[in-house]
Amino acid sequence: MSEFMNKMGDLNNILLNTDCYKHSHYIQYPPGTEYISSYIEARGGPFPAVVHMGLQAYIMEYLMKPITLADIDEAELVCEWHEIPFYREGWMGVLNDYDGYLPVEIEAVPEGTAIPVRNVMVQIVNTDPKYFWVTSFIETAFLRGVWYPSTVCTLSWMCKQIIRQALIESADDPEGIIRALLHDYGARGVSSQMSAAVGGMAHLVNFHQTDTMAGSVAAMRYYGMPATGVSSPSAEHSTITAWGQDHEADAYRNLVEAYDGWPYIVVVSDSYNLENAIKNIWGKELKSLVENAKSPIFVRPDSGHPPTVVADSIEWLMESFGHNVNTKGYKVLPSCLRICQGDGININSLKDIYKEMHKRKLSSENVGFGMGGGLLQQVNRDSMHFAMKANAAKVNGEWRAVNKKPSDSGLKASKAGRLALVKENGDYKTVARDSVPESENLLETVFRNGKLVKRQHMKEIIARSEAEVPKYYWESIMSDDFDADFTSNAY
Repeated sequence: MSEFMNKMGDLNNILLNTDCYKHSHYIQYPPGTEYISSYIEARGGPFPAVVHMGLQAYIMEYLMKPITLADIDEAELVCEWHEIPFYREGWMGVLNDYDGYLPVEIEAVPEGTAIPVRNVMVQIVNTDPKYFWVTSFIETAFLRGVWYPSTVCTLSWMCKQIIRQALIESADDPEGIIRALLHDYGARGVSSQMSAAVGGMAHLVNFHQTDTMAGSVAAMRYYGMPATGVSSPSAEHSTITAWGQDHEADAYRNLVEAYDGWPYIVVVSDSYNLENAIKNIWGKELKSLVENAKSPIFVRPDSGHPPTVVADSIEWLMESFGHNVNTKGYKVLPSCLRICQGDGININSLKDIYKEMHKRKLSSENVGFGMGGGLLQQVNRDSMHFAMKANAAKVNGEWRAVNKKPSDSGLKASKAGRLALVKENGDYKTVARDSVPESENLLETVFRNGKLVKRQHMKEIIARSEAEVPKYYWESIMSDDFDADFTSNAY
């Protein structure tokens, strides 16, 4: 038994990558059930639109690896421990009839597409009537593979709209610099390496700045794009405080001299006293070093009230280094200097920072941001009320529309019948599948019976994410009343 136990524990065993009770469902459907169709949508939340991302990564990681006899044996034992039925005959059928690949077809809106919430994003159906129960069996991991990267990608995309509007108001070259202005600092704040990989990958749709290496690896592995993310030599408090407070200037000088010539250098500067560091160390003792360096220096505050500390830091630097005034009438630091704010950044504080900067006529191009837990971790399935629900069943040769509609339904009422996504008058709309020609259905088949039918490249996804969309997709987040509260639960 101990040898067998040592071989167990493959967390990628798809028979165990589910809620335990799912193993009891194969006998719960009506007699004569042949097909079950289910769909995924974002039912609401603080954002009017959602950006689809991550489905291909889920498919490649989990559905393109066949189940094995060892997987079945392991799952049977675990189900016995959990005191839940196990459908060995059914899983042996999948192994023998389909070489262990799941007999399902998945169709979806192309990744990187922004669509209004409450629209079908993904639809799945079994391809063999013997295995109608498989569709809903994989819901747990399947939904997780969509909601998390899509929510992170949407949050990042919404931040990008805020940054873009700030640049349009106060900078000379908005599109030339926008992809460099939000850095992913989230790796240490997430619950696992896989979360870092999937969430970090989703952020790279919108920005190329990241310290989450797993995100770049995932983008390359699942979406074929090497060198998706970039970073730079950067200090942390340990590398500054190790020199001692009396040698703070030496710590800064060492970093600048060691990496002079890199695209940029980020130096955390509040280990002791930020104002002193900017006014006296950067602005006096190291002033000529900064002005003659080949690399721009990003001074990084790491504490304090973000709107105030960012604006104050920019103005303190301008006192020593001067400034230019751009064509929009806003003040800009010399190109050798910028601010990097990586503390306390979320979608709400971004707006507050820009508001304070613009009040002082400071251009938004003076600052880049780093976002950590607020980007990759402070989201959950209910942030945008994601759900996967059965929408149709074929029983004894006839399709029947199915859905849930509680008497006090709120967001929980689901869509009935096989679905299609179409575009009408420039916007997306979910309709009955048989109500439109197949050529008008924007859901594309991406997976069938173990094969990736359509592979998407990160470059294509980025291009889709940058397509022009109706203003209502993002305009409401600019309001002073907007608050992206991701802590509430679905109702």
